[in-house]
Amino acid sequence: MSLRAIYYKLTPDMRLLVRKFYYLPSDIYLRITGKKKNMVPDKGDIYIGSGDFIKQGIHHLDLLKRHTNLKHDSAILDIGCGIGRSAAALTKYLNSHGSYEGFDVVKKGINWCNKNISNNYTNFHFRHVPLKNDLYNKNGNNADEFIFPYNDSLFDVVFLFSVFTHMQQTEIKHYLNEIFRVMKVGGNCLATFFIYNEKDEEYISQYNSFCFPVKREGFRLMDKKVKSANVAFEEKNLQNIISDSGLKINKVVAGYWKNTGNKNELNDFQDIIVMEK
Repeated sequence: MSLRAIYYKLTPDMRLLVRKFYYLPSDIYLRITGKKKNMVPDKGDIYIGSGDFIKQGIHHLDLLKRHTNLKHDSAILDIGCGIGRSAAALTKYLNSHGSYEGFDVVKKGINWCNKNISNNYTNFHFRHVPLKNDLYNKNGNNADEFIFPYNDSLFDVVFLFSVFTHMQQTEIKHYLNEIFRVMKVGGNCLATFFIYNEKDEEYISQYNSFCFPVKREGFRLMDKKVKSANVAFEEKNLQNIISDSGLKINKVVAGYWKNTGNKNELNDFQDIIVMEK
């Protein structure tokens, strides 16, 4: 059994606890030596993504600058903001006329963001939304019924890094409808996915280091018992879902998760889709 499979068998609370204990010696060392950086959580508290916290946030900001109409005074919505990785980078970009809203299902991440970011940047706001998710929250409301707590046509830029890759199809459909509602006409939404077509399917179905062996209608799962662990979508199916929401696909940037070797500053591990209202 792989480490990933073992990880998926743990409850959301157990996953957070295991990570906290695993990185405890490192976190204590950084604090004792004074090497702990400002606006960077303890390693044991970072439950999203991998790699250097600051560098990943800067990478996200660069992608937004390259692929959306992001400006210094933009109104921004960060869906699945986690523990503030993208938000921390955006504090160095948005001016006092810009605004940032973020929400996430993990309360500890929102608590950290409010304490370490909102207290210093009054135009940055974070909300905890208690929604059910296989990876992060065992209890809560259904994501496919959640109405975003924002007015219509409010945001210039909406983004989701590694969010739709952990959601079921009905939830994604609902979120896209809500994104269309809260985004301004001409606004952009940047979202990451795992996307495949017929020529990719044989490769990603095999038991390699990163695969989706469980086939469903229009999408594939990494683990049949954890429906929101990692989800890959068939290209045409995803295009139809996006079209049904009223959003228009402006750009697709292939990621390097399928071992394509095309890693560069323009892309990400996951595939990127930029949509417009």
